[in-house]
Amino acid sequence: ADCKVLYVNAKSDPSVQQQQVDSMITKKVDAIILDSVDSKSIASSVKKADEDGIPVIAYDRLAEGPVSAYTSFDNETVGKVQGKALLEALGDKAKSGKIVMLNGWEADPNAAMFKKGAMSVLKGKVNVGKSYDIDRWLADKANEAMTGAISSLGKDNIVGVYSANDSMAGGAITALKSGGLNPLPPVTGQDAEIEGVRRVVTGEQYMSVYKSYLDEASAAAEMAIALGRGEKVNESNTVDSPTTKDIPATLITPISLTKKNIKDTVIKDGIYKIDQICTAKIKAACAAAGLK
Repeated sequence: ADCKVLYVNAKSDPSVQQQQVDSMITKKVDAIILDSVDSKSIASSVKKADEDGIPVIAYDRLAEGPVSAYTSFDNETVGKVQGKALLEALGDKAKSGKIVMLNGWEADPNAAMFKKGAMSVLKGKVNVGKSYDIDRWLADKANEAMTGAISSLGKDNIVGVYSANDSMAGGAITALKSGGLNPLPPVTGQDAEIEGVRRVVTGEQYMSVYKSYLDEASAAAEMAIALGRGEKVNESNTVDSPTTKDIPATLITPISLTKKNIKDTVIKDGIYKIDQICTAKIKAACAAAGLK
C-alpha cells in the first residue's frame, strides 16, 4: 500500500523517453514499467537499467534490450480477431472487389504482429488492393493513404478496410465519406476508443478490439512488485524479442467489440458509461442498439 509511483509520459517522442528512463535510473527506482515509443531506440536505456539492477517490465509493446518481463495482449490474435470480423462483415462479397489495409507504424513491433494475424485469416479470401504502413499510427496519415487508395482503385471497387486501430479508422472513414462511398464499406479498428465505440454504434465502423486495460495494468503491477522485491515472476508464457529470449509474459485475450456486445464489454467493465458514449447526436442509434 505504501508503494510510491513515479509517472512520466514521453508523448510519442523516443528521445524524451530515453531521458525519462535515464532519470528513473538516476533516482534508483526499484522497477520500471515501460511502454516503449520506439522498441529499438530504447534498448540502450533498458540495458543501463539492467546493469544497475533495475528490472524493466515491457508494457503493451515489447521493448528490445534485457527486459525482465512483458505484459500485453496476444497481438497476433488481435489481428486474427480483426480479420475474422472483416470477413464476417463482407460475407459473400469478400472477393467482389478490393480491400485496403491500413497497418500500424513500422517502428512498433505490435504492428507487425497485428498484420501477421490479420493476413493469416484474410490471405486467399480477399483481394488486397492497397496496403500501407501508417506513420506513427496518425489519423491524418491514414486519411491521406485512404484518399490515395480511393483515387487509385476507384470508389466502386473498395469493399472493405482493414484498419489496425480506431484512430486510423476515424481518418479512413472521413476519407471514405469525402470520396463519396455510400454506403460505407466495413472498417475494422482496435482499442475501443470512445470515438471508435460511437462509430460502431452508428454503423460507420464495423468493429473495434476491446482489450481489458485493467487486466493488463494489474499484470504489469504484479510483475513490477515481484521483480522489485527480487522475486521471480512465474508466468506460463514466454516471448522472444530480437535481443532477448524466453521473457516471462502475461498475454491477455482480446475481444471483438461490435454493436451487439458493447453492454457486455466496455460498459460492464466500467470503461465507459452509456451517457458518455451516447451523445445527443447519436441518441437514436444508441436506442436502436439497446443502449439506453
